[in-house]
Amino acid sequence: MKRILIFILPILIIVTLGFTISGIMQARFTEEKLMDDLMRKARAVGESLELAAKYILVNNDLKAAKRLADSFQKRERLQGCVIYNREGQILAVTEQFSYLNDQERPYLKNILSTKTPRGAIEQFREYSVYSYILPVLDDDGNVLGMVEVIYDTSYMFTTLTELWKKLSTTLIALILLIFLVTLLIQRQIFIMPVRRLTQWFTHFQRGDTDKLRPFAEEKGEFGKLVSEVEQVALSMRVARRTISDQAHVRLQKEELWTEAKLKDLIHAKLGDNSLFVVSNREPYMHVLDESTGKSACIRPASGVVTAIHPILSACGGTWIAHGSGNADRKFVNSKDKLGVPPEDNRYILKRVWLSKEEEQGYYYGFSNEGLWPLCHNTHTRPLFKESDWKMYKEVNRKFADSVLEELPANDPFVFVQDYHFTLLPKMIKEKRPDARIALFWHIPWPTPEAFMICPYQNEILEGMLGADLIGFHVQNHCNNFLDTANRLLESRVDTEKFSVVRNGKETFIRAFPISVDTRSGTGSFKVEPLRQIEHLKKEFELEGKITALGVDRIDYTKGIVEKLLAIDRFLEKYPEYKTKFVFIQLAAPSRTHIKRYHDLISEIDELVEKINWKHREGDWSPVIYLKKHFSQDDIQPYYQLADICIVSSLHDGMNLVAKEYVVQKNDLSGVLILSQFTGASRELTDAIMVNPYSTEEFAESIKLAVEMPKEDRKKRMENMRRVVSENNVYRWAAGIITEMTSLKKIEDKNALPSG
Repeated sequence: MKRILIFILPILIIVTLGFTISGIMQARFTEEKLMDDLMRKARAVGESLELAAKYILVNNDLKAAKRLADSFQKRERLQGCVIYNREGQILAVTEQFSYLNDQERPYLKNILSTKTPRGAIEQFREYSVYSYILPVLDDDGNVLGMVEVIYDTSYMFTTLTELWKKLSTTLIALILLIFLVTLLIQRQIFIMPVRRLTQWFTHFQRGDTDKLRPFAEEKGEFGKLVSEVEQVALSMRVARRTISDQAHVRLQKEELWTEAKLKDLIHAKLGDNSLFVVSNREPYMHVLDESTGKSACIRPASGVVTAIHPILSACGGTWIAHGSGNADRKFVNSKDKLGVPPEDNRYILKRVWLSKEEEQGYYYGFSNEGLWPLCHNTHTRPLFKESDWKMYKEVNRKFADSVLEELPANDPFVFVQDYHFTLLPKMIKEKRPDARIALFWHIPWPTPEAFMICPYQNEILEGMLGADLIGFHVQNHCNNFLDTANRLLESRVDTEKFSVVRNGKETFIRAFPISVDTRSGTGSFKVEPLRQIEHLKKEFELEGKITALGVDRIDYTKGIVEKLLAIDRFLEKYPEYKTKFVFIQLAAPSRTHIKRYHDLISEIDELVEKINWKHREGDWSPVIYLKKHFSQDDIQPYYQLADICIVSSLHDGMNLVAKEYVVQKNDLSGVLILSQFTGASRELTDAIMVNPYSTEEFAESIKLAVEMPKEDRKKRMENMRRVVSENNVYRWAAGIITEMTSLKKIEDKNALPSG
């Protein structure tokens, strides 16, 4: 609309100015003509009355004068008549102008003396009239008196008003006509060709060949453009096929999974189909610093981001996520997209905008006050509100619409992340049954008895079973899900194939232990110079001290309180380590709108203060508590300087902090204390396992880590690094993609007609 106005506004201004000037000239001409007609009529009537007035004045016949004046009482435009004697005194006047007896009119004496008629517009009280005064002379030329004819002028103003109304109506009609004609012309000349070109590119981008044929048959310049682009596309498809064949060869040669090998796998398995990832947390967010007024792009600390970012960096694709940064809108294009990472665009980030009400109900409400505590055995009561559930469904629908806008025509692969989008697979499948959908559940899945607490259990399970593949971290969570579906839904659970069949739709359940990027110097963690580590040692006075580290989001499932109680007990039992041992807790506040989290922050603050007060000696305090958001790059030097990393989750899907720490210990010097309630404990068996609920056992584990011989540390760390290296994030992604493509082959084979 703005472009149309820019195009049409000059035309409208010129037409309006021209029409207005023409109207003014026409109105002026009409006014002059009306005035001229009025003057001629008044003069004619006055002259016709001269003889009768002469008789009246000569004979001083006042009755005749009265009859003459009253005869003008009922005329339409000629409204009055006045007869004067030779002294200028009124002898007779039409009744409605009787007030003229009291009105000073100095020009009457001038008319009597000069014997010259006078015609002019006069204002008599509220009336605007035309007055024509004619001197009445005798045969010798002496003044006998005067006769005045008074005409109504309102009809002139009425005529001019009607004229302006007609001119205005005509101008408005002309402007509308010009606007419509210009709109139609612009539509035919500019908008329609651009729209058709946009449609062609949309179909072309999605690979919808059937809808491209009518465009290719068009003649003219548009047809030529379509033809040329199709030739380029053909060359690109041939080149991609060559790359795909080469990828098959390279896949057979490499043993460890790497970025390049995963890229080859995607080319070989998915071909031209794009990869679409959906998550609540975005991999990059733009945040405005209110103190400086400048915007910064940061990587939020998140297990999902840590795992998915390297995959899309390697393979490309589109990541659809909630745009939660307060400056996010400033950095997207017209389609709410941008290339990331900012310094080296590898994939597309599409941001979905949520209102405060939507975020409160869907994220803070149903997801984190309902599903989160439901799935974690941490004795926190889930809270389910109908208003939150409605908002959760609305946001899932909004994300589904956003995903559907992006999908190509043939067999796209949609990778949905976590418990925020349980309804999304079914919503997408209803509109695009050809889409391959995998849902990965990053948190534990509870037992059927625990899940039955949720009042919306059936809708959640049906939504999840819209996916072709559902992944969990460990086999136990897969077993729980199968038991849940078997008990709560009318479905068939195949324990041999590990699948759930519901309404003829089969969904496969698999365990895929998630991991991290193990490359040194690239990816999720960049090797920082030693001077940063030295800076931290100097800042916190860590030189010569045993340093333990905790890296957690402030959440009741992470066992931060239990960890602090164990450290307190360790120092109570083994006071010889006072002034020699320091624990650094990096704690990122989260979900502070929820009361349980707000209370937890206060509880941790008080506990840290209590422990430091209890054990403080001189300038030494046992706990350094850093409560703020840390980027992945900020955390790396802490991993490298820490002698011990403590992961004390009370219930966790995997916990990537444990694996991140192992990846960063290049010198094989660290010790990992790991909760037995994490998914990572199934793989990292060389860690010191601990039950965080047992404070005594926990304290002893800290002592064991502190006193562990160097060779033992090295051997354990070497084994854990090998496990993480072999089962890295690329292997995790490869497992999911391979499983999806194998399921598609089985489905295609079953769909073939018999015989």
